[in-house]
Amino acid sequence: MDALSTLFSSLLADKSPSSFLVLTSVPSEVCSSNIGLLSFNPVLELSSSHKRDASIKPDGTIQLAEPSYFSAGHAYYNKPVHLWDNITGRLSVTDFSTHFSFIIQHVYKEVSADGIAFFIAPINYEFSDNHNSSGAFLGLFTNEFALDVTQNQIVAVEFDTFKNTEFRDHPSDNHVGIIVNSIVSNTSITWPSSIKNGSTVYAWVSYNSKTQNPSVFLNDANNLVFGENSSVSVIVNLTTILPEWVSVGFSTSRGNFTETNIICSWSFNSTLEGDGNREKKLGLGIGLAVSLGVVSYALGLLWFICWRKKAKGNAEDFDVDDYIDDEFEKGTGPRRFIYHELLHAINNFAEGRKLGEGGFGGVYKGFLSESNTKITVKRVSKESKQGKKECMSEVKIISRLRRRNLVQLIGWCHEQYELLLVYEHMPNGSLDSHLFGKRTTLTWPIRYKIAQGLAFALLYLHKKWEQCVVNRDIKSSNIILDSNFNAKLGDFGLARLVEHELGLQTTVLAGTMGYLAPECVITGKASKESNCYSFGVPNKVSLIEWVWDVYGKGQLLEAVDKGLSMEFDAGQIKRLMEVGLWCCHPDPTIRPSIRQIIQVLKFEAPLPNLPSKLPVPMYFGPPIHQCKFTNTSSSLMCNCSTNPSLSTGPSIPLSHISNANVELASVID
Repeated sequence: MDALSTLFSSLLADKSPSSFLVLTSVPSEVCSSNIGLLSFNPVLELSSSHKRDASIKPDGTIQLAEPSYFSAGHAYYNKPVHLWDNITGRLSVTDFSTHFSFIIQHVYKEVSADGIAFFIAPINYEFSDNHNSSGAFLGLFTNEFALDVTQNQIVAVEFDTFKNTEFRDHPSDNHVGIIVNSIVSNTSITWPSSIKNGSTVYAWVSYNSKTQNPSVFLNDANNLVFGENSSVSVIVNLTTILPEWVSVGFSTSRGNFTETNIICSWSFNSTLEGDGNREKKLGLGIGLAVSLGVVSYALGLLWFICWRKKAKGNAEDFDVDDYIDDEFEKGTGPRRFIYHELLHAINNFAEGRKLGEGGFGGVYKGFLSESNTKITVKRVSKESKQGKKECMSEVKIISRLRRRNLVQLIGWCHEQYELLLVYEHMPNGSLDSHLFGKRTTLTWPIRYKIAQGLAFALLYLHKKWEQCVVNRDIKSSNIILDSNFNAKLGDFGLARLVEHELGLQTTVLAGTMGYLAPECVITGKASKESNCYSFGVPNKVSLIEWVWDVYGKGQLLEAVDKGLSMEFDAGQIKRLMEVGLWCCHPDPTIRPSIRQIIQVLKFEAPLPNLPSKLPVPMYFGPPIHQCKFTNTSSSLMCNCSTNPSLSTGPSIPLSHISNANVELASVID
């Protein structure tokens, strides 16, 4: 106890830039480290699944999840931790150390599972709180990607209480290991005594940036001397695995067996300074000679007159700029870049670095030499007020989302009258460049994986986040492919947040013509159903009619891209095209939910029974002269003076209003 008290006292006195200490006051018979009292709230964020909350117990400890089957819970520090730095002119990596104590108590003596993990992960890392991440996955991975190191960004220390032979686990049930980007341990050791007998376990985790060596030391209440077999370490370069800013915390999950997991105390210390200590504000001072006073007065008066003339027009710009900075500062993920750093990264907006021109500005490829990182920079046009507003929407939404199938917003810069957004670089570009450009033809397995990846992204946006996110501009140019051809949905400038039980209440139409669901053109309202419809393809105006026609004739394989050279799975391709037609049904009430789409694509649900010909419902819409249309380079907007309704009687055929098509079909042809 004296040694432990001395350690905690030294940690509490530590004045390093990134440190915090979380202690709990607990009964001595439960946790012997009763050293002080500092409430976990609001230092920690708690999350859980199935409404079984990770919670702070009356004795001050944290119970990560209820001891019930198929549950998961997480507790993590509620502020980002600076792991490494690429702005100081050289790569600086933090040294850190953390100490925590915990209890694992079996509920049934026969068997219990599955332990806990201490993790370091990106701020936007997606922790799945469902059956797909329960049990052996410790709440850190889904069963789909648990073994795929290209799909995960995480380093963790596992304190495992159940041997999973399918993951080449340690021979002993009770073991401790270090895992990097997959559930398979890079190295592990046997814990010499049972770690699930209810005694307090102490763990020290440290990282030396010079040796790139994370180390774990372990003790229980009966053995306060480090033993030869109670430590484990491995060489890991964190800068190649994790971003600059990360989250740290604890995770657990249960499967067919259960146990109680309690965190008693926790401290964390790192050496790297944050932005606040790194960035210095420059003060401006100008001294004028008395002899120039009259000239200065005249120039000042002239400036004042010009300013008064422009004040009214500029007021909105000032409001927008202030709001942009406020929204950026609220984001926990993206960080502020220095303007000259980005200017150097993209070679002063050189044409050779330009990847394309978006609706509201250019997109450039960049390179951060300090961190050896490729980036993509979106430059918002100075003249585009609409572009600034869309950037506000994008930052507000995408900085809070956590999903591997969404393009990651790394940072931003709002200096020199420029607004720049910085994204992770996707080396394989956009989907449309492969389908309609001169790039290599995508094989069928890659196309099917892209369709499924996009579906998983929409499932997260529609169902799994705290609010429903309606993208409103899903098209092949906004589907970006990483180095492994994993699909990532980007461009959230037109996205909107809605409550799950409510629809999007707007009469302003926004999106790209050719991708809009028919009812959107009439009502101006986007929805989850119209998002499913927007799995669409440009450049072939009559694509839906043509595919539906060959479907009705029983000749669906005639619609397959000839570039595939008949190298495809016929069952998959028929399923994908029929799902595409189902998504494009003119009646939004008949279209599938995104969950149904995934089940069909995974052969877990039957195909729909579609009519042999494309239905043509009729809408009572306002006369065209009552609609005011506004075009931008990326979207069409409409304000209608009346509210149309769906009808079985004759009115305006949808085919005369919108040639909207299906993105799933674009993957095929």
